[in-house]
Formats: sequence, C-alpha cells, structure tokens
Amino acid sequence: MSPLNPSVAIVDDHPVVLAGARAWFQAAGITVTAAGNDPRIATTPEGLRADVVVLDLQLTDRHTVAWDALAELVAAGRRVIVYTMREDRETALRCLDAGCATFLTKAEGEEHLVAAVRAAAQDLPYVPPALAGAMSANEASDRPRLTEREQEVLLAWFQCESKQLVAARCHLSPRTVEGYIDRVRVRYARAGRPASTKAALVARALQDGLIQLDDL
Repeated sequence: MSPLNPSVAIVDDHPVVLAGARAWFQAAGITVTAAGNDPRIATTPEGLRADVVVLDLQLTDRHTVAWDALAELVAAGRRVIVYTMREDRETALRCLDAGCATFLTKAEGEEHLVAAVRAAAQDLPYVPPALAGAMSANEASDRPRLTEREQEVLLAWFQCESKQLVAARCHLSPRTVEGYIDRVRVRYARAGRPASTKAALVARALQDGLIQLDDL
C-alpha cells in the first residue's frame, strides 16, 4: 500500500465501532483487511496483510485489559494503535511503554484515527490530544518526562552503532526502537527544545540528567 492509502486490521468488540471505523477508513482510502473482536484476527493471512493494527484494550470481558495481546503484537513487530474508551494518564503511558505506535481515545474520532493510521504505516510519530495531555501532565519545566523503557532504549541507542543493535539488546523489533526514539523527539519538540539529530538528543539527555558522560 502507498503511505496515503495503507491497510489496517481492526480489533474491537463493539459492532458500532467496527462499522464506523470501516466507513471512516473506506472514505479515506484505507483498506480494512480484517476486523473482529479477537486479537488473533491480526495473525490470520488477512490480518497479516495489514500495515497497522487498531486495538481496543477491553474486549468482551470489560474488566480485563488486553495487555497480553498488545505485548504479543508489538513483539511480533506489528504497528499497533490503541483505540480505547479509557482516558486515564496511567493507561496511556503504559501503552506507550509497551511499544504501541500511539494511543487514542474513542472520543477523538475519525480525524485522529485516520491520521494516526497513516502516520503509523510510515513509522512516523503521531500525538493526538489525549496522549499529548498524558505526556505533559504535571510537568512544571521544559524537561520531558520519559518512561523507564524510553530511557532504557535511548541510552542503548547512544551506546550502540545502530538501531538494529539496540533492538537485539532490548529484545525489541527495530521498528519499535524507532518508535521509542521518535516519541522522545516529539516530547522534546513539544517542550520547545527540538532535537532532530542524535548528537542533539545526546546533548538534551545530558542537560536533563537522563544520562551521564560515563554512560557513553
């Protein structure tokens, strides 16, 4: 698929959500290769054709959160967008820490879901309003707050020659490593301190005490 017309698999247990998302994607020129209420649809031949997986966190059992499904999809190298009714900061940050491409609430609707799929298909970061709020909540300064996993991947990247080596060290796919690094860059850009190169990102991390010179 072309970057503007990627393909997607939708995992959600609400028929109305499935129907609505299908209609939005069809109107946007995005192909839905598989849809249903079981995360295993993403591993079927049709599901594997999808560039992006849109995953609801609560499926069938409304008291159980699909963390295992998210982890398995990310570990398999899939680009996963979490699309959920949950709006709390802890869930959003945990999803990022698990390696999802981005986190959207269902209240954010068509515009953000379509844009997020197109971005994820190109391995580009996308930060919708709810996620931006979660990332910036309670931050009193221009120092971004990184998750432990983001800091781990960032330090590994500073110490390794390539993202492929980082992936091997951290037991992640290269695509997931790229996603972590892109999100760190987004956080710095939103804080008014962009770091578009590796050298600039090292400088920011040193300034903020995220790493020490002895770590390099």
